[in-house]
Amino acid sequence: MLRAVSHLPASHDRGAPIDSITLAHDERRLRRKLLTCAESTEVMVDFPATVTLEHNGALELEDGRIIAILAAPELLYQIRASSPAHLVRLAWHIGNRHTSAQLEEARILIKRDHVLKTMLEGLGADITNVTEPFFAEHGAYHSHADAGHALLAR
Repeated sequence: MLRAVSHLPASHDRGAPIDSITLAHDERRLRRKLLTCAESTEVMVDFPATVTLEHNGALELEDGRIIAILAAPELLYQIRASSPAHLVRLAWHIGNRHTSAQLEEARILIKRDHVLKTMLEGLGADITNVTEPFFAEHGAYHSHADAGHALLAR
């Protein structure tokens, strides 16, 4: 079994990976875990602290080879509003329910949840089902040193 010794940011220039692994948003935040890659390569991740693996980043193995990290497409709601102020109001209600969200200038993405959908529609949101990689904002207590801002990785 291979062992990862570090994680590399999306901007790494370490050459072609030997394999790749596609992980959902929640799976990309880890400290210790056995991962199985696309070509069945098994990699043990055992870092001293929790890290967030970036989309297009990599795991560096003991022998210097790398495994590419890809963000998995996820079932999400795309939330749009009638105005920027309305979008801010919707974001407040989403945050008030401690829901992970990807915040963008003209939309918000959240994981599908029928209760939240009903609430947001009641607040006038336009909601569409989408399937795409999810890059939720990190919480206020998240260490920003372990990975660059998620939006820069895309």
